[in-house]
Amino acid sequence: MEDIKKTDEQWRRELTPEQFEVLRRGATERPFTGALLHNKADGSYACAACGNALFNSDTKFDSGSGWPSFTEPANAANVTLLEDRSHGMHRVEVRCKRCGSHLGHIFDDGPGPTGQRYCINSAALDFKPGAKT
Repeated sequence: MEDIKKTDEQWRRELTPEQFEVLRRGATERPFTGALLHNKADGSYACAACGNALFNSDTKFDSGSGWPSFTEPANAANVTLLEDRSHGMHRVEVRCKRCGSHLGHIFDDGPGPTGQRYCINSAALDFKPGAKT
């Protein structure tokens, strides 16, 4: 897939105000408010900005954190991990590899073999029922 580069004006026209703040400005939606937090349907999750395949429903779990959580991406090549030292914390930011959008953060307190928790904003995701990548 080809990388996507757009101006802020183009992104503003295509995204909701909340999506723009999360995806393009790195904001975080309030915990326990995201539309996909309690989604248990089979399918896949793509970047809400560009449609890049990110996560499958079989890796989603209830972390109790207030955001959709996944143990691993559908394809590690579709995400970029960056050091994030904002807000006086040391975290690892998760971005969409294709368009550079902020998705959330990854933590080392997840279940199973990876031990990872990809903590992702609902506003950053587009759910595709039935389809897995």
